[in-house]
Amino acid sequence: MDSVSALSRIGLAGLAVMGQNLALNIADKGFPISVYNRTTSKVDETVDRALREGTLPLTGHYNPRDFVLSLTRPRSVIILVKAGAPVDQTIAALSDYMEPGDAIIDGGNEWYENTERRIEQVKEKGILYLGMGVSGGEEGARNGPSLMPGGSYQAYSNVEDILHKISAQVNDGACVTYIGEGGAGNFVKMVHNGIEYGDMQLISEAYDVLKYVGGLSNSELAEIFDEWNRGELESFLIEITADIFKVKDYEGGDGYLVDKILDKTGMKGTGKWTVQQAAELSVAAPTIAASLDCRYLSGLKEERENAASVLKEAGLNEEVGALRSGVDKKRLIDDVRQALYASKICSYAQGMNLLRAKSVEKGWDLNLGELARIWKGGCIIRAVFLDRIKKAYQRNPNLASLIVDPEFAREMVQRQGAWRRVVGLAISSGISTPGMCASLAYFDTYRRARLPANLVQAQRDLFGAHTYERVDRPGAFHTEWTKIARQSSAAGVGAFNG
Repeated sequence: MDSVSALSRIGLAGLAVMGQNLALNIADKGFPISVYNRTTSKVDETVDRALREGTLPLTGHYNPRDFVLSLTRPRSVIILVKAGAPVDQTIAALSDYMEPGDAIIDGGNEWYENTERRIEQVKEKGILYLGMGVSGGEEGARNGPSLMPGGSYQAYSNVEDILHKISAQVNDGACVTYIGEGGAGNFVKMVHNGIEYGDMQLISEAYDVLKYVGGLSNSELAEIFDEWNRGELESFLIEITADIFKVKDYEGGDGYLVDKILDKTGMKGTGKWTVQQAAELSVAAPTIAASLDCRYLSGLKEERENAASVLKEAGLNEEVGALRSGVDKKRLIDDVRQALYASKICSYAQGMNLLRAKSVEKGWDLNLGELARIWKGGCIIRAVFLDRIKKAYQRNPNLASLIVDPEFAREMVQRQGAWRRVVGLAISSGISTPGMCASLAYFDTYRRARLPANLVQAQRDLFGAHTYERVDRPGAFHTEWTKIARQSSAAGVGAFNG
């Protein structure tokens, strides 16, 4: 290319589903873009789509050098390849032709510490680096995702206008903001995915209770979820769940497709990372942890089938059928709606507390209200009540937990009766609701001024001399529990004998 006017404003390397769609989104918003992929057929495919979808300003390149040199300075390159070694390989291939002041933007689901390592690595060449969470799946990438960029603020400033244009748009702005330094963007996206795990698990439990305890059909479930999506539960995941219940199995015969799907849930690792980080930071995240455990258990399909057979032979009876006849369907549906909403608040509270703890540790100064705002559109967990979470943190930026925000606290109290009925009914029916149970236990534990932890600490002091604190005076104390207990027992026996 001979003139600056012919150069592209931005580049994108990695043309799998997400990469292709994000590139087309950028071009569709009027920004000339160059694309590159090691597999040349992907380049041709993307160029062809750009022509078919509106003669978009997109040009394809077949080697790293031509790709990088096709961009205006300072160059900005988005890479969307599989996390881990492929990212390092792509950086190595591209950085040979990049100059100081150019920027690399990794849009994959990367471990935040890898991003921090790469920031330092490319800094030696004067290259800027962003780790940017991208949420919204294939549709979001094409039409407007939620974007979570973190790292070099200069790199963000260089493409801020592009990111604002291509992200999802909601009533209070674009669903993108500069998250913070280092791996902040990747970490926020990781926790977003952890919350997503919790959301999906809770919805599946609501389905399980309604279907197997309430006896509702798929068509009834579709109507219920459609109705819920017009109220406080309005969200992308509720909307798509209603759609799933409407799809019949046109390939395998009669019935609905959802009933033909193998009950094993896949995962890519961000949920596990979230739970690991919660443990590292001593942040309770039981709803998210329960959702991860359920995915592990779902993978044990053969073991579960065998367990069902063995326990049935051992005399375990199914209680669902007996209970179903006495269930008030209308009340059950409303109770499950309330239980799902209350459980979701707990799940989001856990995710937000994890973000705050990491922000304090790393000095990121995360704005939790702003994070809730950019999740209102484009992303998988987008939901109406995120606007209320945003307002809760605007009212009190130092809010200890969503549970103690006055508005959410009132809603939790109003819904706890229904919540307890659903969990109790599920337990008595032999239907596992680990997410709802974890959320309720979290709520009940957090709201109690005194817990039985005093006994646990006494046990620790007895067997390990770990000491304890007292409620009536300051200091650390240790007691010879066993010695005193035996002396007391001996004295008691002596007194009895006397």
